[in-house]
Amino acid sequence: MAITDFSKEYHERMFPGHVSKFLETDPEFIEFFDNFAFDEVVNQDDLDDCTRMIAIIATLIGCQGIDEFKAIVPAALNFGVTPVEVKEIVYQAVAYLGLGRVFPFLQGVNEVLTAKGIKLPLEGQSNTTRENRLEKGIQAQVDIFGDGMKEFYKSGSEETRHINHWLADNCFGDYYTRSGLDYKQREIITFCFLSAQGGCEPQLKSHASANMKIGNDKQFLIKIISQCLPFIGYPRSLNTLHCVNDAAAQMNK
Repeated sequence: MAITDFSKEYHERMFPGHVSKFLETDPEFIEFFDNFAFDEVVNQDDLDDCTRMIAIIATLIGCQGIDEFKAIVPAALNFGVTPVEVKEIVYQAVAYLGLGRVFPFLQGVNEVLTAKGIKLPLEGQSNTTRENRLEKGIQAQVDIFGDGMKEFYKSGSEETRHINHWLADNCFGDYYTRSGLDYKQREIITFCFLSAQGGCEPQLKSHASANMKIGNDKQFLIKIISQCLPFIGYPRSLNTLHCVNDAAAQMNK
């Protein structure tokens, strides 16, 4: 086997003492995949391991990679991602993929954490009430997208206005206001959810812009795309890059 020393060492840090069964059944595949994903890609840039794992976890939820998700979460914990951070990624995914697609991941993360002896439920992270979630959600939208969002919850036709209201009080009020992840991290994972599921290019461009507005610049987003590429492939990665380029060009006009 011609697996590189770096790939072997990185894999050991991710999965201490674990020997993949694929080394027996698919040795050639493991050789070129591990050398690519865990050496060439990792060494492409200076993204820290914790941020890389947060992005990969969100990407796996977005592409519905439940088996790989359950394999990667322990590696993410080994790299310093906290149980609360993993849970918050899964929770926020519901706003962007719906419970129908996130339900297996909620079960999966509970299985992984329980197997590691982590007691559930984790400490609560909510910072809003039924009375102030709309107000707090609007403020989160303004903080991330700008003052143009102050009245957005009232916009739209009469028959659809409630959806923009829900975007403020539910998507942002219930999720973005929670502790456990900051705004930059929440925009990273939203970017990954949209990138990995595909078909969300208008929203992906919007959140690419939001990321850049709060400090996750174009170069940083390219790092995120690069590190997630082995897990979602080239078409969706290239589509995401196109959205980032469009968003950056629009911001520079």
